[in-house]
Amino acid sequence: MSLIISIFSLVFLTELISWIGKSVLLEFAWGLYCRMFMSVQYTRQRQFKAELLVTKKELLQTSAQDQFAKWAKLRRSVDKGLAELEKLNGELATTKTAFSTKFSSLVWILTTGLQFAIGWWYRKSAVFYLPPNWFGPLTWTLALPFAPPALEYGRWRAVG
Repeated sequence: MSLIISIFSLVFLTELISWIGKSVLLEFAWGLYCRMFMSVQYTRQRQFKAELLVTKKELLQTSAQDQFAKWAKLRRSVDKGLAELEKLNGELATTKTAFSTKFSSLVWILTTGLQFAIGWWYRKSAVFYLPPNWFGPLTWTLALPFAPPALEYGRWRAVG
């Protein structure tokens, strides 16, 4: 791939990510990841929530004074359901944090990391040419660190 196409593709990708927003892309990617790999956990979470709401409704309709045994059993059931739901929510939050870290690393590699890779790959390729002695003694300094050596007088000098 030529240098101009590489640089254009990289700048386009970086600006597209910047324009859309990294957080929006993260939420979109997390949604896709959840649909493909985490559907069982989210189904369990929805079931726990539904069961908990039904049990809580029944608990609120039961008198603690008149039907203490039933109320205590429902209360233990609600507490157990809340503990399981919190545990599942913690697992899902941990998974999302790990996914977020991996996604951020991938975005960094696709933008900044590729900038380093392209700079290293094309380090000896001239990006643009200057007429000889255009900058005088600064020409050699501007050519550092990887520009090709200066050509003879009357020809163009590469800087980049």
